[in-house]
Amino acid sequence: MDTKIKAIITGVTGMVGEGVLHECLLHPDVETVLVINRKPCGVAHPKLKEIIHADFFDISAIESQLAGYNACFFCLGVSSVGMKEPEYYRLTYTLTLNVAQTLSKLNPDMTFCYISGAGTDSSEKGKSMWARVKGKTENDLMKLPFKRVFAFRPGYMHPTPGLMNTNKYYKYMTWMYPILRRVFPGSVSTLAELGQAMINAARFGYQKQVLEVKDIVALAKEDYN
Repeated sequence: MDTKIKAIITGVTGMVGEGVLHECLLHPDVETVLVINRKPCGVAHPKLKEIIHADFFDISAIESQLAGYNACFFCLGVSSVGMKEPEYYRLTYTLTLNVAQTLSKLNPDMTFCYISGAGTDSSEKGKSMWARVKGKTENDLMKLPFKRVFAFRPGYMHPTPGLMNTNKYYKYMTWMYPILRRVFPGSVSTLAELGQAMINAARFGYQKQVLEVKDIVALAKEDYN
């Protein structure tokens, strides 16, 4: 990819989005980054621009600022724990598609990378509510007129040291990472590898639209320059 990456990232006040942002700010092929948040992310960098916008169901007020980007790393999401299906559907499917439809209209040459999850149900017919909703979200994103759409399905992600939004429960698990990586290589990656894989998806593409953990690890290592 000769063109530098101009990326939009959502969800950077969460662990995954912050980790992806961190990799983008480090990467020489990422020229500019626009983050869209409900609250300030607390990061300052010459590459970085931030838009504070509360309502992701109506982004018409900021639409004019979203053109001219060739990648979106969509890391905004909620846990399904304790949530009924209609609300989870609204916050996962409806919100994501609303943003993606606008971006596809403004930036048809964009690569859209969506953070899904291991165990997502592409058939949309399984017993797991969250997996069905994520599956429908993946499927309908892939129908939009982007240049490319990828769904990333990470499992356990070893956090990047020093970041602000690491899930508090990870401090009880990080010591297990070397063991988990050896015993369950198809379920474990680092957060850095996820960010690097998303950047490489925008740079080079990939042979699959749905990336499981092994694909994420493999794509993170690619460098075709």
